[in-house]
Amino acid sequence: MRILLASPRGFCAGVNMAIETLDRAIELFGTPIYVYHEIVHNRYVVERFQRRGAVFIDRLEEAPVGAHLLFSAHGVSPEIRRISAERKLKTIDATCPLVTKVHLEAVRFAKLGYTILLIGHEGHDEVIGTMGEAPDSFVLVESEGDVDRLSFPPDSRLAYLTQTTLSVDDANRIIARLKQRFPGIVGPPKEDICYATQNRQEAVRMLAAETQVALVLGSQNSSNSQRLAELARENGLAAYLIDGASEIDPGWFRGDETVLVTAGASAPESVVEECVELLRKTFHATVEVRNIREEEVYFPLPRELRALVP
Repeated sequence: MRILLASPRGFCAGVNMAIETLDRAIELFGTPIYVYHEIVHNRYVVERFQRRGAVFIDRLEEAPVGAHLLFSAHGVSPEIRRISAERKLKTIDATCPLVTKVHLEAVRFAKLGYTILLIGHEGHDEVIGTMGEAPDSFVLVESEGDVDRLSFPPDSRLAYLTQTTLSVDDANRIIARLKQRFPGIVGPPKEDICYATQNRQEAVRMLAAETQVALVLGSQNSSNSQRLAELARENGLAAYLIDGASEIDPGWFRGDETVLVTAGASAPESVVEECVELLRKTFHATVEVRNIREEEVYFPLPRELRALVP
């Protein structure tokens, strides 16, 4: 077996910042410390923090009045911030700056009177937070079929935004259909899909021609990881989205093929290493790192912590 280890893979700058934020918050304030939703969508990361005393909640009432509460990388709506203030929760905002950018665009378009078509997945934490910025201004669009069912008066002011973790190809197809149906629609000055999502998808697309099987490290509720597996399948590979080495089925492999190994933006490198080591031992695999693009993006800790951390 031959393994092509895609690079870049795994943690992006936003995930690194969110995880470091929770690490530092635990060191500074002790536990329990509460987190609204999962800090990032990865089972290994969430379970590691649970063992350290972090408590992940879906309802703010689960956090005692005055407790420390961390907002996850996916962002929250103004309503969540309002309720948090009412409960006198000491909030720490670990929202990815690229998600914050989309929130600010939503506020700007809403103030200008636009109806905003948000391209994204219903129920995703990021989508809920973004639409919460101006609930009466949003329409969620998940597919080209959704676009075809839209009906607006000719003089409607329309704008589009996208969830940051979408398939670039899918988003571009939906945007093209929107522009075809509504030529006057406007978009953000710079595309919303994050650099890390694009880079990981580009690596899969470029390496697919040399491989027969893809292992994507990431959790099932990770949107960007799901997109990587889908993209691999679209390029003719047998693709498996797994949390870690324990989920690998040797029956997926003949033993003499080339396997692409990559990881979504919220998957730790340690789980990648465990999977590669298992394939090495089981199939005497050789490993070749393929670096498609360099990433040097860094996001600082939230302002709530910067003054407290040396």
